[in-house]
Amino acid sequence: MAKGYKEAMEDRRSIYGICDESPISAEEILEIVDHSTKHVPSAFNSQSQRVAVLFGERHLEFWGIVMETLRKIILADDFRATEKKINGFAAGCGTLLFYDDTSVTKGLMDRFMPYKESFPIWAEQSNGMLQFAIWSQLEAEGLGATIQHYNPIIDKEVKNAFNIPSAWRLIAQMPFGAPTEEPIQKEFVPIEKRVIVIE
Repeated sequence: MAKGYKEAMEDRRSIYGICDESPISAEEILEIVDHSTKHVPSAFNSQSQRVAVLFGERHLEFWGIVMETLRKIILADDFRATEKKINGFAAGCGTLLFYDDTSVTKGLMDRFMPYKESFPIWAEQSNGMLQFAIWSQLEAEGLGATIQHYNPIIDKEVKNAFNIPSAWRLIAQMPFGAPTEEPIQKEFVPIEKRVIVIE
């Protein structure tokens, strides 16, 4: 990794301007995804996080599905901004689809009844940690990315198009590519309002 851990966390931002180039190879991107998916923690060591990695034509196919799904529900006069946004994501070199394997999560709900209501929440938390871990490492290697949420309206068609297991529940999508613009300036709430020390 070209940057230290703290620096990678600090520099990880939403980058909407991306292109279909990458400073690292597809194999290196997959290594980041594989390593993070293996080592990011999960409640009861459930390991229910799943990732589908799309490159090239499959990446473009995914954003085509998103585009046509939205075209059916957004008025034509309002669609221009949406079309520009989706084309921006499609301009990248790949997309990660983040899933939870509900067969694992539901199995834990059945086995540990006192915590039944918490397992879906914990699954979301684990998936969020995975997204952050991958996103930070991609940034450290010079790639820009964002997290998008076009689920659930695309779920069925995406499952069919990419042969996604029926038990996998789509949580988020991450288009990535070499950055073509700087992130928007970010303002921070004073840290004293967000962290308290109890002694």
